[in-house]
Amino acid sequence: MDCIQRTISDNLVKSYQETGGINRMECSNLPSKRTIVATCDRLLQLLFPGYHDAEPIPADELEMITGERIGDLVQTLEIEVAKTLRLRDDTSGNGIHAAEAYKLICKFLSGLPEIRELLRTDVEAAYEGDPAAKNFDEIILAYPCIEAIAIQRCAKQLYDQDVPLIPRIMTEYAHSLTGIDIHPGAAIGSHFFIDHGTGVVIGETCVIGNHVKLYHGVTLGARNFPKDENGRVVKGNKRHPNVEDGVVVYPNATVLGGETTLGAKSTIGAGVFLMKSIPENSFVTAVGDELRILDKKTGEPFAVENSFDI
Repeated sequence: MDCIQRTISDNLVKSYQETGGINRMECSNLPSKRTIVATCDRLLQLLFPGYHDAEPIPADELEMITGERIGDLVQTLEIEVAKTLRLRDDTSGNGIHAAEAYKLICKFLSGLPEIRELLRTDVEAAYEGDPAAKNFDEIILAYPCIEAIAIQRCAKQLYDQDVPLIPRIMTEYAHSLTGIDIHPGAAIGSHFFIDHGTGVVIGETCVIGNHVKLYHGVTLGARNFPKDENGRVVKGNKRHPNVEDGVVVYPNATVLGGETTLGAKSTIGAGVFLMKSIPENSFVTAVGDELRILDKKTGEPFAVENSFDI
């Protein structure tokens, strides 16, 4: 190493010593991001057999191939989950968490058939909701929402089992691929469709019903962030909206707040900024800086105040 390289190395090591908070040395390993990303791709192979494979899967080899893939995932995820459980419990050593990690992974993988049933409804919703869709093959292979929703539904299972970090790595990988940002904590019903998808944000405490359709640029976000007596943001409270069955939200609409509910079968127009609950069968449009909220059945206005105090 010449003197210039040595100087660069010395200065960087000095930075490691002086700049804390973004280093991790002399402590337990974190889960491998690359391994979790590869796991997402393997899960897609299991969820949509034949669609994410380079070669066709012979029917008489399906059982063998599926068994091999499950075995590989158990072996890989057991290691990564054990790592993240150490972080949760602030301990070192894989051994004390190996048994718990194995149980969590088996429970997670046992839920894949139910996830497939939900994903079938999502593909159906995309086919029914997009006149340009030619067939299921096109939707599964080409529509970014299916990939993002599939990974989020898997991540949600791990999130609900209190597995830290890994679910967020999974959904952020999907975000990087698709432009669709769905937190693993969001609860999403059946027949969910995101048309186009780019720029969609769905927060951690969102609860979304069945047969909901979102367009690109939609944000289901937090209205504010309560702080404790020390000025730190309070974690874990309900911050994001509820979206009831049959709601359609058009492009670039923003709906904020944990107390905000979009009533069933309502339609939110493009560009709407909403921070108050609306009744079912509402039609909401933006007229300048004002909102117009109509009853879809009668055409009469609803008296709903939309406060912009944040």
